[in-house]
Amino acid sequence: MKNLARKNDPIGSKEYCCEEGDLKFAGAHLLIELWTEHFLTDPNRIRNVIIKAIKACGATMLGIDLHVFTPNGGISGVAILQESHLSIHTWPEYHYAAIDLFVCGAVNPHLAIPVFRDEFMPEKIEIQEIKRGRLP
Repeated sequence: MKNLARKNDPIGSKEYCCEEGDLKFAGAHLLIELWTEHFLTDPNRIRNVIIKAIKACGATMLGIDLHVFTPNGGISGVAILQESHLSIHTWPEYHYAAIDLFVCGAVNPHLAIPVFRDEFMPEKIEIQEIKRGRLP
């Protein structure tokens, strides 16, 4: 993916759209599903994994918030990125986590996948990619 520059932007400004060949779009959205028994109830570990994944893909974190649910210990969280967001929802009773990573610009969301594999050690992982906001 490459970053598109607008003709009338001041010097140094960024365009946060993407281009692959003839396709122009607002951003790439990865839907990551993983099945694991590891760390789905550990908010500190999940916070660190989120931060590591954001750094790996080259995004800029603006803030992060996690919530732990009782009694099962599932966690929902979101990191707001300059380039969009990363969210996670865990269901420890099903050994399952859903992760959304939506980014725009020159950020490569695929670089976060090895972080999720290494940190959560899933038995199974499924990934879908959606190119959001196709532009003329």
